Amino acid sequence: MPFFLSARRTGLLTVLLVSGWAVLQAAETAPKKDHKSGIDRANFDPKVAATADFYEHVNGEWIAHNPIPPQYTRWGAFSELHDQSLAATHEILEGLVKETKPLAHDATNLRYFYQTAMDQAARDRQGLEPLEAGFAAIAKIRSTKDLLVELGHLHAAGVSAIFSFGIGQDEKLSSRYVTQLWQGGLSLPDRDYYLGRTEDGKKILAAYRAHVEKMLTLAGDSPKQAASAVEAIVKIETGLAEASRTPVQLRDREENYNKKSLPEMAALTPHLDWDVYLKSIGAPKFTDIIVGQPEFFAHVDKMLEDIAPADWQAYLRWHLLRANSAYLTAALDQERFHFYDETLRGAKEMQPLWKRAVGAIDRHLGQPLGKLYVEKYFPAASKQRMDELVKNILSALRDRIESRPWMSAATKKEAIAKLATVMTKIGYPDKWRDYTGLDLKADSYVANIRRVNEFDLHYDFNRLDKPVDRTEWGMTPPTVNAYYNSSMNEIVFPAGILQPPFFDPQADDAVNYGGIGCVIGHEITHGFDDQGSRSDAQGNLRNWWTAEDRSKFTKMTDDLVKQYDACVALDDLHVNGRLTLGENIADLGGIIISYTAYQKSLAGKPAPVIDGFTGAQRFFIGFAQVWRGETREAEARVRLRTDPHSPMKFRVLVPLSNVAPFYEAFGVKPGDKMYRAPADRVEIW
Repeated sequence: MPFFLSARRTGLLTVLLVSGWAVLQAAETAPKKDHKSGIDRANFDPKVAATADFYEHVNGEWIAHNPIPPQYTRWGAFSELHDQSLAATHEILEGLVKETKPLAHDATNLRYFYQTAMDQAARDRQGLEPLEAGFAAIAKIRSTKDLLVELGHLHAAGVSAIFSFGIGQDEKLSSRYVTQLWQGGLSLPDRDYYLGRTEDGKKILAAYRAHVEKMLTLAGDSPKQAASAVEAIVKIETGLAEASRTPVQLRDREENYNKKSLPEMAALTPHLDWDVYLKSIGAPKFTDIIVGQPEFFAHVDKMLEDIAPADWQAYLRWHLLRANSAYLTAALDQERFHFYDETLRGAKEMQPLWKRAVGAIDRHLGQPLGKLYVEKYFPAASKQRMDELVKNILSALRDRIESRPWMSAATKKEAIAKLATVMTKIGYPDKWRDYTGLDLKADSYVANIRRVNEFDLHYDFNRLDKPVDRTEWGMTPPTVNAYYNSSMNEIVFPAGILQPPFFDPQADDAVNYGGIGCVIGHEITHGFDDQGSRSDAQGNLRNWWTAEDRSKFTKMTDDLVKQYDACVALDDLHVNGRLTLGENIADLGGIIISYTAYQKSLAGKPAPVIDGFTGAQRFFIGFAQVWRGETREAEARVRLRTDPHSPMKFRVLVPLSNVAPFYEAFGVKPGDKMYRAPADRVEIW
């Protein structure tokens, strides 16, 4: 995932030595009056040399004066923009509530969603009433058939349990939608928390047990009932964890693509009657299904045979409660925060109700909300300048592909064909989704969540016999992020990320190429990382490489894995170079490609020196400053085990240590901490 036109006046240059690297002072090299620097020297730590730790050099003072707010588990450029996005969308929603004129259909839905989310008094009065029908149905489970019927109902309502079932593109035939099965059913972020392999993991599991017991007592169980239920829940989730693949294994797209017919699934899982489950969830008829992890479902089948219905009742009841705890009483919501945000991730305070409400609306009704957001906050000029940047960076990548000495002509031809078909989406969708048929009400927050989940499920089911809609977006417009979709072969940049420090229409080109340019390059490179490179120009999972070229590519990526494996993130945890490989390839490629595009934009003319920095220096500063931030230790521990992205600091230090123009820009030499011997550097794209 996850993520310009320069002034060309030159003048008298005086070279100074600052923090161990050369800075150029210029007499007549100010930016054009409509372009600002985009860099704030006040954020720099002058005590740390750029050649020693470029991340701290550029961001040290910002980090020192911007501690993580108590409501957050990490803080940085992304978090700041996310907070601004929440405030902007909050203002829109408040305006809908205050509007006295009749509202359009989508705006009415937004108003009801927001009002029921914000009415904590009504939620407290209702208590567990919105879940009583679900609890009653679960209590009637006496057989595997009963279990599968209720599992289908829960999945339709958006409650995750046992496994995941849904609709998506067929990775080997990207023009069609297909049903998909994936491992699931855990309440903790990773399987290893259940398997007792680390001391902090054991502590989290113990805290989780206490949390479940507390939640069940708040839901009306006696202490004895709650304690008994906890044993059943942890036993089932541990069984699911034992059969689950690791985060690294889940990255392998070929290994997680296993097409099966329904008779084959019946043979794999004889105790799991798929006809019963599919009828319960309301799925349309289909002939084949993509099973991510067949061995997981074989294990689930054995668990269905071995585990008593009463234990499954406890498990499903817990998952129904857990899935809705943020939408019910203040006491349940507070206990949810205590474990998942405070204990597990290190937050100090609960976010205010309005932030939690706006976040939920963005997740569930992000397109109608995003449409109002872009109308108010996203200028057309930003989209136009982004179009230009993307074209320049695509052109730069084509040049890089053609110049790769390790690639054969045959593989280059396929790579360039793929690059030529990359679809770019900027700001917001050209076609907004139709929400006709979704009618929210002022009755219950939980009920509105369920209505949206059921609407989304039926929306997906209705796509099965239709062509793939390549205009759809996987993120909402206010999102501060970007992504590459391999099956669509597309790069997508929501309006939310198109703001400083990532993108500033008024800033000099160098900083924009270093910021959003590297994000663009990052997302494009995902099409050619260790997994994205397995899809062709049409988005189909197909090997278009010669065996020799793939072998050379793998040798380079293995070297990159070793570089990140050596990074000590915490005293007892290193970065997992294999888990983060795709993002690390994209970070490295994004920098090199965007820098190439920036140099091309200069058309052979010298870049202006602004605020004492050359164009090359401003580019790399622009890149480093977007990753400024800090993470609480508890959050870092979760991410190091589960997140395919490296910690922010290493997303700057490691790739730059491989980039020759960075050495030239800041005079990095042997003996400097940022130095890596040429023979040890990795350059892929």
